[in-house]
Amino acid sequence: MRPLDGITVITLEHAIAAPFCTRQLADLGARVIKIERPGVGDFARAYDDRVRGLASHFVWTNRSKESLTLDVKHADADGILSKLLQSADVLVQNLAPGAAARLGLSHEALREKFPRLIVCDISGYGADGPYRDKKAYDLLIQSESGFLSITGSPDEPAKAGCSVADIAAGMYAYTNILAALIQRGKTGQGCRIDVSMLESMVEWMSYPLYYAIDGAAPPPRAGAAHATIYPYGPFPAGDGKTVMLGLQNEREWGLFCDKVLQQPALATDPRFCSNSGRTAARQALRAIIVEAFSRLTAEQVIDRLDAAQIANAHMNDMHDLWQHAQLKARERWVEIDTPAGKVPALLPPGVPNTYTPRMDAVPALGQHTDAILAELGYDGDAIENLRAQHAI
Repeated sequence: MRPLDGITVITLEHAIAAPFCTRQLADLGARVIKIERPGVGDFARAYDDRVRGLASHFVWTNRSKESLTLDVKHADADGILSKLLQSADVLVQNLAPGAAARLGLSHEALREKFPRLIVCDISGYGADGPYRDKKAYDLLIQSESGFLSITGSPDEPAKAGCSVADIAAGMYAYTNILAALIQRGKTGQGCRIDVSMLESMVEWMSYPLYYAIDGAAPPPRAGAAHATIYPYGPFPAGDGKTVMLGLQNEREWGLFCDKVLQQPALATDPRFCSNSGRTAARQALRAIIVEAFSRLTAEQVIDRLDAAQIANAHMNDMHDLWQHAQLKARERWVEIDTPAGKVPALLPPGVPNTYTPRMDAVPALGQHTDAILAELGYDGDAIENLRAQHAI
């Protein structure tokens, strides 16, 4: 038995934040019914066609769901939604600001009829405040939250290579829904959850925020290196590959000088005998490290770092990641079905010993419409009539 077996989630979602949240609920066994626009669906279906004709974002965030096409503005949609919510535990939506309320799907509109329903609203800026109605996409929130101000090189900011603001909001929605289900088990009452992409990212920005408290200078942009700890970042080896390493304390600094650089006297060089000194003199220290590494391959550098118990990592690209030895050894890849055939998928992080995560197919658009409507009591003629009216 999975933790969320028997839980039903209705979701009006698109893009990444809400779909990532609800996919993780599905991983735990929840039945997730994804409502999509007839003929078009979640616009993330058209982001790209890199997964054998399917969109990479969509394949990632939508496995194990059922797709129901429904024009939520159609006259008959309200009756269908009401029937769906009668047996639902959770409603998730990340529609445009105010859209769910206009459809009668706000917590305030639903709580009297469905007192056990948990309603999770995901938006860019939250349900109130002067920014409430602003459009919010991942890159815009990366900018608004200050993330871009500390990410990139000294000359130019850089966005995260993945949808970090969407992921942050999706994770807070997911965890708050789990908490709300526990609370409902104690009180019998549902609740409303208001998740803001901005607030999710600002929580993740709290270290640089505190670093810059009381008007102090914020962390500088330092590329792939750590902004305030050194040496901590990428260094080239003699074979043209890059090694990532990180020192955390003075004991490791001494070991690094002795065992890795094989220059033990460097440990007491007054320029480098504290982290603040090494950070201030990072260019001089970098030159010393790069010169020492230039006589070694990346694997030889990593061997020395491992022997000295200095934290390190390969600078992997996506092709390396597909073949990562650790993921293979732990059997973290499985195959899932999609409309384009089987594709590999990573098992959800966290290794429970009591159940197997749900890893069902990525749905085709509207694949489950007829079956779901039949469950709700619509016969074949009624379903065909809805289809003729373009309601589904």
